Amino acid sequence: LSPELAELENSVTDFLEGLGSSRRFLSLGLLFVLIRILIGFHSYCHIMAERSSNPSLMFKSRLRNGETVIVDDYREAYWWLRDTTPEDTRVMAWWDYGYQISGIAKRITIADGNTWNHEHIATLGRCLVSPEKKAHDMIKHLADYVLIWSGGGGDDLAKSPHIARISNSVYPNICPPDDPLCRTFGFKNGDRSNPTPMMKDSLIYKLHSGGVIDGVEVDGKLFKNVFNSKLGLVRIYKVENVDEESKAWCADESNYICDDSGWICRGQYPPKMLPYVHEGISFAQLEDFNTAKKKEAEEYQRKYHEAFSKSKGH
Repeated sequence: LSPELAELENSVTDFLEGLGSSRRFLSLGLLFVLIRILIGFHSYCHIMAERSSNPSLMFKSRLRNGETVIVDDYREAYWWLRDTTPEDTRVMAWWDYGYQISGIAKRITIADGNTWNHEHIATLGRCLVSPEKKAHDMIKHLADYVLIWSGGGGDDLAKSPHIARISNSVYPNICPPDDPLCRTFGFKNGDRSNPTPMMKDSLIYKLHSGGVIDGVEVDGKLFKNVFNSKLGLVRIYKVENVDEESKAWCADESNYICDDSGWICRGQYPPKMLPYVHEGISFAQLEDFNTAKKKEAEEYQRKYHEAFSKSKGH
């Protein structure tokens, strides 16, 4: 036992010695159960701490035919980026994979788990859920490649309705005004093989399903498929006709905004991207109760909560 548990055991023994026989028997049983629970919880915490500090990109899985395979698609994709692309490559992907792209692929990522700027996350999402041509008009100023998780229950297509809602909270013209929950972006009756027209027209759907589902194709003049992992869980596309002027502007350190220490610096959107960014509204207008809200923001918030309550049957 650990020193803490040993000390607890000694305290229990001293307590029992002060009780009568019947009470001692009952207390012994209850304390025995409590100690077993504490020991189990103690062990569970250590196991979970070890697992959390040693995440694995490789794991075993079983195919439909019963065959056991090692799923290595994610490492495979990140190493492809690391070994194949220039060091200054910028990779656009949903923020969930940002740390893996920067840590394993050693490439620049557009967002990661430490991106606190909601407007930036919404802008990233807007690029993914917009129609293909409009998405390219924005992405060519921000990234050289787009990485998509394209298989499994938690892939980017499954996340895309949530991505659309986040994007619509800043860019309310993404979904119709009477649809703050973005139900027009998703699957009809929950059927993944039956996307709504809005989803079917989106970049994320085409990158996910292009060449896999009949009738779904990616415009090779805009995005070129350059990598598909072994089991099809990751796809990578090269952004064609990247705006080199915007890329050079973003890389120029004179365009960074740094604090007085010079240690913390943040980049800015290139000038050619600003017309798209300025179409959005500040998310603080919706969530910060200490900030005066514009009428449009208040109306959006009211419709959102009203639609959410109805969806929950309230």
